Amino acid sequence: MADNRIYHPYQPLSPVNAPAQSTGSQPGAATGKQAFGPSFEQLLQQEIAGVKFSQHALQRLNSRQIKLDSNQLNQLSQAVNKAAQKGAKESLILMNNNLAFVVSVKNKTVITAMDGASIKDNVFTNIDSAVIV
Repeated sequence: MADNRIYHPYQPLSPVNAPAQSTGSQPGAATGKQAFGPSFEQLLQQEIAGVKFSQHALQRLNSRQIKLDSNQLNQLSQAVNKAAQKGAKESLILMNNNLAFVVSVKNKTVITAMDGASIKDNVFTNIDSAVIV
């Protein structure tokens, strides 16, 4: 019986040379790393930190002079996690100190923030759940 297989000699792949970096003021030039967006560590810290605030929410916090301490941020993060466990997508979170937040649960991002005066006579749309803390 004849062997009809064709054998090719093994040719190892050579590594691709990384482009040479100048010693200018590029991000990561001192460490030899190239900056291609946020690092894994930055993304991990962002996930651990809890909720993010959209630009609109930050503007509302400033215009309504709402200041959140670490305890309130922790309560907000826990409320978002509870909503996520129930399968919520867009949630209204009412906090006991007359604060309301509309949050994108999937992105863990606060869309808007309201104080007690802004909550009254307001209609909340595009939400599928509410969490009262």
